[in-house]
Amino acid sequence: MTVFDRRSFMAATSAVVIPGIAGARECDKGYDWETMSLEARNLAFNNVSHVGADFARKKTEEWTAASAKLRAQRPVHLDLAYGPADRTRWDLYPAADPKAPCFVHIHGGYWQRGSREIFACLAEGALARGWSAALPGYTLAPDASLTQITRELRAAFDWLAANAAKYGIAGPIIVSGWSAGGHLTAFLLDHPAIAAGLALSGVFELAPLRDSPHVNDKVKLSEREIETLSPMRLPGVDKPLCIAYGTGELPAMIGASREFHAYRAHAHLPGSLVPIPRANHFTILDDLRDPASILTRAVLQLREDTR
Repeated sequence: MTVFDRRSFMAATSAVVIPGIAGARECDKGYDWETMSLEARNLAFNNVSHVGADFARKKTEEWTAASAKLRAQRPVHLDLAYGPADRTRWDLYPAADPKAPCFVHIHGGYWQRGSREIFACLAEGALARGWSAALPGYTLAPDASLTQITRELRAAFDWLAANAAKYGIAGPIIVSGWSAGGHLTAFLLDHPAIAAGLALSGVFELAPLRDSPHVNDKVKLSEREIETLSPMRLPGVDKPLCIAYGTGELPAMIGASREFHAYRAHAHLPGSLVPIPRANHFTILDDLRDPASILTRAVLQLREDTR
């Protein structure tokens, strides 16, 4: 892994950082975080407010219905416990070929909403390309801190590495995650079971979310968590990590992805930056369901990049 000074990086690359927020006291020219009102800080990362609550609800209902159909079609290896908590479960969808790559998706919801049951349909693109797929659950805030969530998911990948072959999954693991799951994908990339990752519309510097009540009223980030769980503050992991965002997303969300890609690129770490034209924070996920889409092709390329 490569370690370099983050403040030096921010100073050296200020010309390429577009609107996004690097920290509560360290921002690019697109935001004056210290003088912004609490309402403005909250809205900067409020994806539901940006698209509208009705639109977000309808997309969630669409995913839920499609996922229920997929789970009904492939019911054999669902709800496999990797830990003692109610939500510490895997859903596994093995391919015909046990050696096929495995697409793992970590769901989003700002660490306080969502479930593997809602987002199973996001495996449709990879499954149609002959891959296996797997989705883990995890305990949500406020019942779990972000520290506990990351520990649960590390245990989940420990379990997958030790047990997946028994269920017909023995190929390399390519992890994707959306929103909060994008953060978790980047954070967990160093796990030895993970070959590569796709981080979709993630937040990689946690400090601004401390000032976002719609997130932090339940997540309750500590100063230590901001320091130790922000991928922007950690050593880079020398594995392929594709970072994607929708061009119709909030400026702060776009900036988070572009800034993190620049941070990794500064250390010569592998991985492309993929903007999805006209996609917002919710419609970007439609790409994963399409076996011929930009994002599905990016997932396939990640497998090639690990050979």
